[in-house]
Amino acid sequence: MKKWIYAFVLASTLVGCNDRNEETTSKAKEEKSSPKTEVIFWHAMSGDLEKALNEIVNDFNASQKDIEVKPVFQGTYEEALTKFNAVAGTKDSPTIMQTFEIGTKYMIESGKIEPIQTFIDQEGYDVSQWEKNIVNYYTVNGKIYSMPFNSSTPVLIYNKDAFKEVGLDSEKPPTTYSELKEAAKLLTKEGRYGFSILNYGWFFEQMVAVQGGLYVNEENGRKGEATSVKFNGEEGLRVFQLIYDMYKEGIFYNVGQNWDEMRAAFQSGKIAMYLDSSAGVRTIVDNAPFEVGVSYLPVPDGVERQGVVIGGASLWLMKDVGDEKKKAAWKFMKYVTTPEVQAKWHVNTGYFAINPAAYELPLVKEQWRKYPQLQVAVNQLKETKPTPATQGAFISVFPQARQRIVHAMESLYQGVDPKKALEQAANEVNRELEIANKR
Repeated sequence: MKKWIYAFVLASTLVGCNDRNEETTSKAKEEKSSPKTEVIFWHAMSGDLEKALNEIVNDFNASQKDIEVKPVFQGTYEEALTKFNAVAGTKDSPTIMQTFEIGTKYMIESGKIEPIQTFIDQEGYDVSQWEKNIVNYYTVNGKIYSMPFNSSTPVLIYNKDAFKEVGLDSEKPPTTYSELKEAAKLLTKEGRYGFSILNYGWFFEQMVAVQGGLYVNEENGRKGEATSVKFNGEEGLRVFQLIYDMYKEGIFYNVGQNWDEMRAAFQSGKIAMYLDSSAGVRTIVDNAPFEVGVSYLPVPDGVERQGVVIGGASLWLMKDVGDEKKKAAWKFMKYVTTPEVQAKWHVNTGYFAINPAAYELPLVKEQWRKYPQLQVAVNQLKETKPTPATQGAFISVFPQARQRIVHAMESLYQGVDPKKALEQAANEVNRELEIANKR
């Protein structure tokens, strides 16, 4: 009898063990067969920027087991946008798309994106932790459409050693046009020019906005559909006149349209001052054979400084990729904006931290002690006044407008009158706006 009872218990135990083993095996198979939600992330970051981006993505993927973000380089912003146009709304569409700031209106009007405001509202996400002067650019009619990511502004970069050489105070860079001209005259000598600006529409936009000038009507296109430009007013004319006068006096170097050539000219001592993106500051400081200074964007004499417009790019969420992927993408976006991640992004790239709490972390404070120049750009952004001018223009033909400005800038070096050059650009962009609005 005892033997029978023992055999029954043993059999029951074995059956129970087999059931548990089968259950465990079944769960393991289920977990193994359940694929991670794949988030395809198209971007335009190359070189060291791509390395910094991949590090963020790898850290996120390792932090959880349900989502796999796959970054895919798509060339320049323009090239990436062309590819996006071909696949948007199809099965080949990315989940997240990085687009430069001037593509904002185009992306909204494409009808292919999901505003991140949807998820912000759904979970009551606190966007007050994000830098307001950055978020403002991507906010239209009270709705945040994309997540700010790599953001930068223009700064004045100068050769401190050259300043000392000609008797200028290296700790007091020029802040007005007259001071800029005077310093450029002193700094210009055989083989060196005092100042330069890249022939790039972004710098013109910034030099207009810092004066409080609008780029287009309808409150920079934020209040209604822009129908005509405003950049040909007194603010824009002051910028063109500055370039024209300095070039004519031989204290301005026409560096062309290539960023690398512009930076090389500065590092080699061919130019003593120039405008650059804040994202390029650290690289310049690391590679210049002299002490580098960084300062705010100069303004015309007697004009109150308004601040700068955010540049760079943001991350857009696609509408037709399915709810699961959209939720996964939003989770990644929230991870990217945490102070810890933004601190690494800021010190590794020079771009602003979307979450200003990052600036209080030891990593950033340590880097600021080593690169105090980085803090200058942050302070300039913090002091920016939130106005339609500094919020940036909202038009779909921005790439074309920039190219028109480039042609107008180049004509100044051929002796074309500043007002005539500016009016020519204005007429061309007005035609672009008219065509776009009819379309």
